[in-house]
Amino acid sequence: MVNSPPPAPTLRVPFCQPDYGTEERAAFEEAIAGGRLEGGGAQTRACETLMEKSTGAERVLITPSCTAALEMMALALELGPGDEVIVPAFTFVSTANAFALRGAVPVFADIDPLTMNLDVAAARAAITPKTRAIMLVHYAGVGCEMEAFVELCTQHNLVLLEDAAQAVGAHWNGKALGAFGAMGAFSFHHTKNITCGEGGALLVNDPALVKPAEFIRDKGTDRADFLRGQVSKYEWRVLGSSYLLSELAAAVLLGQFQREEALTKARMRIWQTYDTHFGPVNSLRTPQIPGAAHHNAHIYHLRFANQKLRDACAAFMRAHGVMTAPHYVPLHTTPAGRKYGRASGELPHTLDAAQTLLRLPLYSAMSDEELALVIDTMEAFLHQNGLATS
Repeated sequence: MVNSPPPAPTLRVPFCQPDYGTEERAAFEEAIAGGRLEGGGAQTRACETLMEKSTGAERVLITPSCTAALEMMALALELGPGDEVIVPAFTFVSTANAFALRGAVPVFADIDPLTMNLDVAAARAAITPKTRAIMLVHYAGVGCEMEAFVELCTQHNLVLLEDAAQAVGAHWNGKALGAFGAMGAFSFHHTKNITCGEGGALLVNDPALVKPAEFIRDKGTDRADFLRGQVSKYEWRVLGSSYLLSELAAAVLLGQFQREEALTKARMRIWQTYDTHFGPVNSLRTPQIPGAAHHNAHIYHLRFANQKLRDACAAFMRAHGVMTAPHYVPLHTTPAGRKYGRASGELPHTLDAAQTLLRLPLYSAMSDEELALVIDTMEAFLHQNGLATS
């Protein structure tokens, strides 16, 4: 007789869940009624205008993904073989892929152990004569040490770039993240605070890069100039690709932007509730927010003493129907990371974060019952393992 495996636990709290409402549906219907569903229409431009006003960017280009926006950065800077770009090793693969695709070398540097952002001293140590740019990643919507990085790039004549995939609506000393560097990239993936399923945006802050970025998004052509009546026909000008988001997705995104304040407020309530319960627990490391940072409650994470405890907690939560998640595999340890990039130093803080960090469910539509279940289940694990000390 063959024994059947035990049934999977019933999912009671997902890790993330998009929050769509009447605004998104109305904008979606308007796009269909308009009859133009290809990219670059009225819904797209409305999203771009909203972001330009909220961030102060010279130009915002809505894209199919943050990955696309990052690739556009590399193309706009004409990066290639012989160039190096400093990136944190604790990030998603797209941050490095964009540069490796052009033949440039991602140089992986260590992170600040408190914020999980690129460490200023580690970035400085990674600079070589081949370095062209420093790419920041604002982990969990918490800003990097912006003044220090602006000064570092100025000293070494480097381009400052921002992967602000997680940072929509977040600020540093009152200035929008993504608006400090020459260019910034945002994500509207279904896991993000503002989402249309798949989508992104390129913020162009350097006026000299606006025209190249427009060319790149339109397959390397000056089609945008043609549509504005500035040229009689459009032609191939630079390397580019098809980096336009469809109008249907842009319509959903526009509805999300119209609800951004309410969505962020709901997330912040959950973030603060988690922090009230787990911030005082001495056996855990919890998010540390610098005084200059105004974050967007994108992630609430706990860090355990070691990977064994972290993994045991994730299994315990899952067995009780609560989905949690670790985060990145350090890029310098991956096969492609070793092939296309290189590490600057040993990166101990990156390795520690990858082994000990666990993200809790956090989404704007989370009910009070779901929130209480997450907290009660986590507290049960902490008590069982002698970790509930404060």
